[in-house]
Amino acid sequence: MADVCANCKQTATAKNIAALKNCAGCKTTRYCDRDCQKADWKTHKKVCLNTTAEAGSSGQSRSSTTSPLKNLDTHVPKPFTKLDEGTYLHDRSEHDVFKLLIDSFRISQEDEYKFTGEVSINSIYDGKASSIIPFRKFLRFAFKREGLLPPWFTKEKGKECEIFGMSDEWSELRACVEKQDLIDHYGDRLMPMQLRMLAEAVYGKGPGGQNGSAMRKMMMMAENGEGTTTFL
Repeated sequence: MADVCANCKQTATAKNIAALKNCAGCKTTRYCDRDCQKADWKTHKKVCLNTTAEAGSSGQSRSSTTSPLKNLDTHVPKPFTKLDEGTYLHDRSEHDVFKLLIDSFRISQEDEYKFTGEVSINSIYDGKASSIIPFRKFLRFAFKREGLLPPWFTKEKGKECEIFGMSDEWSELRACVEKQDLIDHYGDRLMPMQLRMLAEAVYGKGPGGQNGSAMRKMMMMAENGEGTTTFL
């Protein structure tokens, strides 16, 4: 049977394109273009999230819990428990907090673009040289979430974080980031999920308006030995 777009049910030949493209999240569902992916997102998102979690979490929760990540100063065990408690950014170095805020913002922008087709205004996705303007908005949201930022993270530190994001560091606001980039940089397949959940804590919602609280609870249970690390 010929491969067809999950939304319009047409083949690549019928759509006069070279090939269908995989969903960036689950890597299995295929679409002919971004419009079809956006149209199908409401139906596909639950399957996509579960498939992504299964692929990324099998045998990996333990590594996030016990093994230090690459390119971070401080190892914080049980990151999903920290996310659930709202203290993910606490007990970390200034350098790490800056990096994690910037990278959670960057992957949230990439997710919105890939999963919904939405373009963040005044960002690199909108043709601007950097995403500093929407990142400032992201930080304003973060300041409003009680206890999300560590006590030392003042408005002045927020400005320092902006400067950090405009430097030549890996976590910079002039470049987009994809899921695999984060996996390679931090050395953990679950890092994209952590950063997406951090961004959801800041914005109050995930890409396309999704709610990741159930997944966060399951991951927290897994790293505390209360559940399985494979989700169906």
